This record gives sequence, structure tokens and C-alpha cells, in this order.
Amino acid sequence: MLGSVHAFSVFIVPLESLFAATRSGVALTYSLALISLTFAVLLGPRLFVLARPSWFFLAICTLGALGVLMAAFAKSLTMIWLGYSLIFGGANGLGYGFGLQISAQVNPKREGLAMGTVTAAYAFGSVIAPGLLDIALESGGVRLAMLGLAICLVLVGGVAFLLLQKADFVFLSEPRDAIRTSLSKAVQRLLWFGYFGSVLAGLMVIGHAAAIARAAHPDIPPWVAPVVIAAFNLSGSFLGGRLADSVTPGRLLALLALTTSAGLVTLLFFESAAALLLGLSFVGFAYGGTIAAFPAAIAKLAGPGASARIYGRVFTAWGAAGLAGPWLAGVLFDAGGGYDTSLAVAAAIGVLAAGVIHILFRRSDLRLA
Repeated sequence: MLGSVHAFSVFIVPLESLFAATRSGVALTYSLALISLTFAVLLGPRLFVLARPSWFFLAICTLGALGVLMAAFAKSLTMIWLGYSLIFGGANGLGYGFGLQISAQVNPKREGLAMGTVTAAYAFGSVIAPGLLDIALESGGVRLAMLGLAICLVLVGGVAFLLLQKADFVFLSEPRDAIRTSLSKAVQRLLWFGYFGSVLAGLMVIGHAAAIARAAHPDIPPWVAPVVIAAFNLSGSFLGGRLADSVTPGRLLALLALTTSAGLVTLLFFESAAALLLGLSFVGFAYGGTIAAFPAAIAKLAGPGASARIYGRVFTAWGAAGLAGPWLAGVLFDAGGGYDTSLAVAAAIGVLAAGVIHILFRRSDLRLA
């Protein structure tokens, strides 16, 4: 259910109309949510040990529901930023980061499959959410859609609580006297830039999927584009996680970055509805594979004890991309009335990211744990 944050693009036009806002101002809602999510993942390892997993997840879903509830009754875009972006976004990051790390801990040597499954489950939320949110938006506007989301979060929190009570799992933190990491700062910087470039386009397109489709083909229902990209995100997450256990990470991650650029080029140069859906599917699949394979590769490189901390650092690249991609696309749209420039810039960054990843994993001193 937390993955519904990536269905935000269905809110773009309704929020523009509700608050007489600019495209860049509304797009900033999604970007700020991703920034809040990122800081939550970064700080998460310090919080994961404060409560049993069942109570931790219940608190996360309750906090997220309160943020969405605040957005439902917001009188301004600023209140949307506070409730949806800051509070719901932060709860989102805690839930996503915790789910990834506990899955890796209970599945040693199969981190890719475990993390890919969790990422696919997260992506499933962005598959089912657009259609349901669009129905709510048509029926009762932004307030009804946000109220429905808040109710779903409370219900899912209860289910998560019962499941984790039954599992009786305890999060294993890094020992205080453990060696901090075998990964040098140079390696971590390359991981950061590789991750940034690999996910920037995906987050940009996810944040504007409905609007991109509307601009190219007004006859396509607004929920179709988010569902297409989310469905391929889901399949990419699951397959990317599985491949991370058996394929050289550098080749896999570089290929995924190039696939993203290929999808953007398709969106940029071909105008048919079929090309639109094909380009979205490429971007969605590559994004899903990247966000599943990257944490799995880090878990193998750093070991299970340091994985949460190092992944938290590298994940700030995802937050930076989440701020830069959707917001910049909104700014360029306001300036030029279209998405061509942002698609071209993101495609070039994807190619550069593939080069960074290739250089990183060719290092002879970098070995998988």
C-alpha cells in the first residue's frame, strides 16, 4: 500500500485545478515526498531497533494515514506538502527500508530474490492505486481519494501487525564493534552517482506519467499510463532481484540504465499510442529492476551487518533524483509547454550512469561478499 505514492501523477491535474497551482508547484509535492522518504531510509537503521517489527509497522502505517488525512482536508498546497509529502513520505521510507532489510536478513545468500520480492510487492501498490484513485477523484475529488487512501493504510497496518506478530522476527543491527565497511569512499561515491543517474528518469516519468500521456494522447484515460509503468516496474523488480543473485551486477545495472534511455528515446521520437505505452514499459521495467538489484548488490558487497547503513547513504541518490527529476520536468513543462527537453536530458544522464556503473564494477579490488 505504501507503493501508492508512485501513483501520484493522477493527482497532478486535479490539484492544479483545486488550488490554481502551476505544474511545477504540484510536481514539487511528489519530489518533496521522495526527499522525505529518502531521509527516512537514511535514518531508519537507528530506528529499526526501537520496537518489535510488528509494532514498528503498525506505527508506520498509522503515521502515513495521519499524513494523508491531513492532505484530505488541506486548504492549500502547502498543507498538501506537509501532510502528503513530509509525513506520508517519511512513513513510506521507514516501511520500505525496513521491509528491504529484514527480507535480506532472513534470506542470506538470496538477498536479490528476497529484496526483489519486497520491491515487487511495493510496486504492486502503484499498479492497483491509479485506477482506484482515479475513480475516487471522479466521484469526490481530492478529498475522497485521500480519505480512501488513509483508510487503506490503517487496514494494511493491522494486517502487517498480525503477520509480523506471527513471524516473531527481531531486526539484527550492526554490532557496535564491527568494522565500519570494506567499501572505500570512492566506491560509495560511484555507487551514489550510478544510482542517481539510473533512477532519475524513472522517477521523473513516474511523477508525470498521467500528464505525459495526456499531453501526447488526450483520449487515453489518465490512469492508464501510471498502471502500465507500475506493472512493468513490478515485473522488473522481481526479475531484477532474481538476476542480482546470478548475473554480474555491473552488467545488469548498466544494461538497465541503457534500457531506461531507450524508453525515453521512444517517448521522444515516436508519437503513436503504441510507442507511448512501449516507452513507458521500458522505463518502468528498468526502474523496477534497478531499485531491486542495487540494494541486493550493496548487501553482497558490504555484508548483512553494514548493508542497511551503506544502503541508506547510497539511497540519498534516489532522493536527489526524486527531487531533481519530477520537479525539473515540471519547470521545463511550464517554460516550454511540453516534456521533450526533460526526456532528452534524462536519456543522456541514463547513458552516463551506465558508464559510471561499468567503471565501478570493473575494479579488480571490488569483490562480492
